[in-house]
Amino acid sequence: MTFWTDRRVVITGAEGFIGSTLTDLLVDAGADVTAFAHYKPYGEHGFIADHVQAGRVKVVAGDIRDHGQVQDVVAGADTVFHLAALIGIPYSYEAPDSYVQANVVGTHNVVAAARRHGTRRVVTTSTSEVYGTAQTVPISEDHPLQPQSPYSASKIGGDMMAMSYFLSFETPVTIVRPFNTYGPRQSARAVIPAILQQLHSGAKEIKLGLLTPTRDFTYSTDTASGFIAAAEHDGAVGLGGGDETGRCVGRVRRDRAGPSPHPPRGLRGDAPARRQLPRARADRLGARRLPRGRTGAHVRMGCRQRVARRLPLRGVAA
Repeated sequence: MTFWTDRRVVITGAEGFIGSTLTDLLVDAGADVTAFAHYKPYGEHGFIADHVQAGRVKVVAGDIRDHGQVQDVVAGADTVFHLAALIGIPYSYEAPDSYVQANVVGTHNVVAAARRHGTRRVVTTSTSEVYGTAQTVPISEDHPLQPQSPYSASKIGGDMMAMSYFLSFETPVTIVRPFNTYGPRQSARAVIPAILQQLHSGAKEIKLGLLTPTRDFTYSTDTASGFIAAAEHDGAVGLGGGDETGRCVGRVRRDRAGPSPHPPRGLRGDAPARRQLPRARADRLGARRLPRGRTGAHVRMGCRQRVARRLPLRGVAA
């Protein structure tokens, strides 16, 4: 028996990268999991297909922007983990209204449903992008919010909507702000899968965007465990390992190349600067206040796991 045994849990975006990892952990903990997933006419269930086929997860198809559907799926839930979102910074410059509808209106639908049905806890997903260019490092939950892209603006809007329900109606809301999560099932457009994909194809030169930014990488199971711990916490929590690095590229290269006499020769950057934040490093004090709030996989170990296992590089957006 665990805390989650037989508790009805709703996960929006359960078929995605972090959502499916969270689903794995909650199924293992004995939760009664309902996945609210975007409707697809071809009926596939992505990374949670094995759970669905085995009857461990129930799937409700719908759209987070549909108020009535969200009300229906949240009814009777003990806990709601809201991960469904429109992600990706570059596309937000082209279609900002789509981000507002998915990330602001969608989040409002979830917290409104939680209030109406008396949900014990709703955990909403933000992003470290809401902090913009770091004014102080490490970045704590008190860091000013800076909308430096339509994507980050939409996530700030969703955060404020969720927090307003906590302050106005005492809806039990926790906002989780993951830093850079990596691991199995991640989209190939992310930096570590992009490096590995080129290495596995025998590239002599790694082609990336800007090479100067640093990031705080957190392994996917650590992030998912943080979500579970956050279900017992009010307010906003940043999830990161506290290890700022711009050198994981080199670590992956060395680990992949091994004794080969012809390791990749170098790196090349070509991304527009306006779309890259220069630094991101989490202040771990917020996460350490949570039960089991310490992250466990150092970026070097996580990179080695990705290389050694040669994990598939396909991805499904949450």
